[in-house]
Amino acid sequence: MTERVAVITGGGGDMGVACARKLATEYRLLLAEYDEHRLAHAEDVLREEGINVVGQPVDVADPASVSALARRSAELGELGALVHTAGLSPTMAEGPRIWSVNLVGSAHLMNAFRSQVRDRSVAVLIASQAGHFTGASATRELEALIDDPLAPDFVERVCALDPGLTNSRGAYGGSKYGVIRLAVRESVAWGASGGRVVSLSPGMIDTGMGRQEYEKQPLMKTMIEMTPLGRMGRADEIASAVGFLCSDAASFVSGTDLLVDGGSTGQAQTMIMQLTTRRESS
Repeated sequence: MTERVAVITGGGGDMGVACARKLATEYRLLLAEYDEHRLAHAEDVLREEGINVVGQPVDVADPASVSALARRSAELGELGALVHTAGLSPTMAEGPRIWSVNLVGSAHLMNAFRSQVRDRSVAVLIASQAGHFTGASATRELEALIDDPLAPDFVERVCALDPGLTNSRGAYGGSKYGVIRLAVRESVAWGASGGRVVSLSPGMIDTGMGRQEYEKQPLMKTMIEMTPLGRMGRADEIASAVGFLCSDAASFVSGTDLLVDGGSTGQAQTMIMQLTTRRESS
């Protein structure tokens, strides 16, 4: 029988490794990672746990690198799952690079793997609760731009649209909103071959990236304090959600986003509505 492969980008990070552990019993694992040292470390950790894994360096912002990843996946077997955790947070890069990796890179991946979609193939694109905040106030002009991320001048145009989209925080929220919209569009193309596409939006998660944001952005402490569950999430909790979305138990879930944020997005939206009501009534 042809093996079913799970491709995990960002495979050297805490979230990627947690997803690998969750999917190891159902799929042959192909870990993809920009940082080759992190990739080698993740491979060693997983192999010590008895998990068979193949590694592949990748730069998702480079279409040639993504195409090489897709070819390697096809050599290993049939596409079962594409779990895209790779991305840059606000403290990791400047705005244009964040747009190029988070949104343009996601579009490159979906393009490269589309021809490999088979019945029961699933893509889970990691977005962010920040995308929901951006989406709440997004203009039609912004949505039209981010719905065409492979346009040759995309990054220049989106940064020129609004100065706020050039800084790292604005680029992060905007790019993740673009990922949420990308999943909706791609679910149509994948569905024609029996595949599914969903996005998953984490809140504050206790990973290396999450801790870096917590230490460097004062707002993150406030976000945790206002989370109804009163804590950061864990990488294994994201992996559990990914495991569900990749399973037959979620066989009719496609073209939507799953918030895994401890209720913090809903809490923030409630507070905004309450403030708006008070201002209107005063």
